[in-house]
Amino acid sequence: MNLQFLLFEHSEGGDDTGLFEAMAAVRPAQAAAVEAEIAAVLDWASAHFGAPVPVEDGGDWHAELQRSEEADGSGAPRQVFSLSLAGSAAFCAAFQSRFGDALA
Repeated sequence: MNLQFLLFEHSEGGDDTGLFEAMAAVRPAQAAAVEAEIAAVLDWASAHFGAPVPVEDGGDWHAELQRSEEADGSGAPRQVFSLSLAGSAAFCAAFQSRFGDALA
């Protein structure tokens, strides 16, 4: 699956961990497509690395999702999604391999 709405930025922690962050701001009609991409990423992570448990608690990955509504410059509504995934070195390598075309 190629991601059309989510574009991730990657940063590395000092303890062999990494962070992937993406934001998408879309019209309400496109929100379902963004939700489907988020679900696909989270389903992939769960299928390959199990339940989300923070690395500091012995897990391989963890995610945080935020969603809000705001108006653009013309006053039209937008749905804003922010997805952050933190993970171990193994998770980060696998994420980059699977979603490399969605990395900034």
